[in-house]
Amino acid sequence: MVKLETRYTAEFRVEADGKKLVGYAAKFSPNRSQDLGGFLEQIDPKAFTRSLAQGADVRALINHDQNLILGRSTSGTLNLSVDSEGLLVEITPPDTSYARDLMISMSRGDVTQMSFAFITKKDSWDKEGDKNIRTLLDVDLHDVSAVTYPAYLNTEIGLRSLSSFLAEKQDELVEMQKRLNQVKLMKLSSKTKLGIVVSDIDNTLLLNGTQPVKKK
Repeated sequence: MVKLETRYTAEFRVEADGKKLVGYAAKFSPNRSQDLGGFLEQIDPKAFTRSLAQGADVRALINHDQNLILGRSTSGTLNLSVDSEGLLVEITPPDTSYARDLMISMSRGDVTQMSFAFITKKDSWDKEGDKNIRTLLDVDLHDVSAVTYPAYLNTEIGLRSLSSFLAEKQDELVEMQKRLNQVKLMKLSSKTKLGIVVSDIDNTLLLNGTQPVKKK
């Protein structure tokens, strides 16, 4: 079963006419997340393009509760668009008790944040100093939500992706060392043919094709 990831942003409000809820469910790069347990995250401006173009059936909820629906993209009560800042959300809420309660709480400033749930289709990883940077390149948008406590972040999938990235980086380092050894081996072979004396470590490379591991 594919698990959803959730992220939040701090920009959600009731429009002046009191009839709609508007805000950004996601902000694009160069905006970055807080530390998500070993990595920072940013969103590529095209991350939602495919999902929206394909007419994704996205719900607007309260606290990601499917029983508390505020709008739906396929019914026109949830409008999603992308601008230079991020994923803009416009919700026309129903005339229900929970929706009215939410709008009162928002007008008071008690609820000011949004969250979005998604499935990652494609991401990339980079290293900046000691920081691991994940960029979301393409996602399936599942829902957007008004949230009371946005601090909870489901980062399990991102952490698994990070683990794969670090493993790949280690494999790249090993492969690079092998190539360097091969180049050095060729040079050492040329030296021995010319009768040039080489060091014990270089002899090890000549005999085994690898550099010995230095003991700490």
